[in-house]
Amino acid sequence: MSYLEFDKTIMINLQESLSREVLRTNRKGAYHCTTVVDCNTRKYHGLLVMPVPDLGNENHVLLSSFDETVIQHGAEFNIGLHKYEGDNYSPNGHKYIREYSCDVLPRTLYRIGGVILSKEKVFSMFENRILIKYTLEDAHSATTLRFRPFLAFRNVKELTQANGSINQSYAEIPHGVKMCLYPGYPELNMQFSKKVKFIFDPYWYNGIEYPKEQERGYPYKEDLYVPGYFELPIKKGESIIFCAGDTETATSQLKTVYKQEVSYRTPRNSFYNCLKNSAQQFYFRPNETDAYLLAGYPWFKVRARDLFISVPGCTLSIGDPVRFEKILHTAMPAMRNFMEKGVTDPVIKETDQPDVLLWCIWAIQQYARSMGIERCRELYAGFVSEIIAYISGGKHPDMKPTENGLLYAEGKEKTITWMNATVNGRPVVVRSGYIVEFNALWYNALCFHTELIGEQPAEHIGSLIKAIDKSFPETFINGYNYLFDSVSGNTVDWSVRPNMIFAVSVPYSPLTRLQKRAVVDIVTKELLTPKGLRSLSPKSEGYNPCYTGSQTLRDLAYHQGPAWPWLLGAFLESYLRVFGKSGVSFAERMLISMEEEMKLHCIGTIPELFDGNPPFTGRGAISFAMNVAAILRVVELLKKYNAE
Repeated sequence: MSYLEFDKTIMINLQESLSREVLRTNRKGAYHCTTVVDCNTRKYHGLLVMPVPDLGNENHVLLSSFDETVIQHGAEFNIGLHKYEGDNYSPNGHKYIREYSCDVLPRTLYRIGGVILSKEKVFSMFENRILIKYTLEDAHSATTLRFRPFLAFRNVKELTQANGSINQSYAEIPHGVKMCLYPGYPELNMQFSKKVKFIFDPYWYNGIEYPKEQERGYPYKEDLYVPGYFELPIKKGESIIFCAGDTETATSQLKTVYKQEVSYRTPRNSFYNCLKNSAQQFYFRPNETDAYLLAGYPWFKVRARDLFISVPGCTLSIGDPVRFEKILHTAMPAMRNFMEKGVTDPVIKETDQPDVLLWCIWAIQQYARSMGIERCRELYAGFVSEIIAYISGGKHPDMKPTENGLLYAEGKEKTITWMNATVNGRPVVVRSGYIVEFNALWYNALCFHTELIGEQPAEHIGSLIKAIDKSFPETFINGYNYLFDSVSGNTVDWSVRPNMIFAVSVPYSPLTRLQKRAVVDIVTKELLTPKGLRSLSPKSEGYNPCYTGSQTLRDLAYHQGPAWPWLLGAFLESYLRVFGKSGVSFAERMLISMEEEMKLHCIGTIPELFDGNPPFTGRGAISFAMNVAAILRVVELLKKYNAE
């Protein structure tokens, strides 16, 4: 039995199956995403969703879905599935599904009378192309397959309506056709591994609905264009491959290409391998020289803070230090451009956020712990020194060092931390002044810099470390033995928030062991859930645990109570620092709830956030890099503890 396998009882129950999504990506930023029953429930879903640089920075849905019909003795059985108005689903192809698995590839097994048909999908790793393999496992009489492509040719943030502006023309290519509905788009090439007949029969399917968009308060009805259908016979035991991409392919090589693509895949046959597979899906290489990490799917791009927080877990924790080096090699010039010229990067967004440089040093520190201080010194010592000089020299426009060694950041009018939700242009969570994780990361960065350069630190660096040793606990520890989230003059934020945990999780901390224990204790009591740390304690004013409703309602709740899995990584690292080997069993138990997520929501990965109250429903982006990276780092850390 596969690690990720779902039987008939789940697949035919739409309440269960429509909540489970599947995602496959490539290195160029394109992806395939839908539900396990192939019914699109988001405007972001599609068989082929890809960047179209000529039309902006967003992805575009070219091929929305591909309906299959099995024909025997003139009887037609359509195994597709779409949602229409009034909670109506048609043509109810899910009732023919007998099982679904997602080990190496997503595989669906259908039974229609005496016909058993399997469908496997693979998304090309280096090309904008999806391959679907159909195998007639059993049949007692002549069988024909018919396929209808549902075309969108639209931005992922928009919806298509029936119109007369489309270009209905098509051209025949080997074993298929190609077409382009609107100017500016690439041609969609649809081909098969054997000769196929295409019947031009244009038709608009009106009123297809996406319930996830309806839940989120967005327009949710779409019309999709079907230009006609493909038809071909298939014999018992025969496999045919359908290919859709932005370039034409050699159909005689499709079976070879399919096997090659399968060989690249990490089988998702364990918790670790699911996370490893998910981490690799964030890799983004738009050209031959640059390497990035996407922040998440389906709507996030490359963001500086997310990149540096995620890169150790998504590379080092799965044994890929070369990938780490390539990503840092791309990111370093972007950060230098900002430090030297104040110029932000066109691909790596938000390089101007004040904590990004601190997270960058933290990421390099993880490399040193993994690959050795000598190798790290050779590659990154100079860069780390540049960052330290930049920050300590007060050159960042939004963050300045003060006499007590701490960093003071101005965030009253704009968001400057990871808690970055806004409503009407104003921060929902105002974090300004001495911000707790900024200064924990700053102290850690100064100490690591001293370790990295391998010599007695410059006098001003040593003075800064000594000053923060005194000023950090004086500034942040309150009378209840936890840490203020931020301090600005006489204004202090008493809210119990998870950001204090970084003062414990960093390798160099300005807190004593007892102070660390106190922080871990209150985080455990008030913020810990099975799915991560709440962004705000239920005892604090403004607690809003449910990330639902309109965009405004969701923004108001974003950092006011929902639980974030990436914070669980810092918490468990802190817990193990405080309790040592005696904390291993607790950490392992906490990971059980994360393993449950492998079969829920987007299977094999972890969503962006969860409601802060039971049943802790997953919300937001279906796959989030910081979450996957954090849990991978915990898995790696537990392996080391158990090995010892």
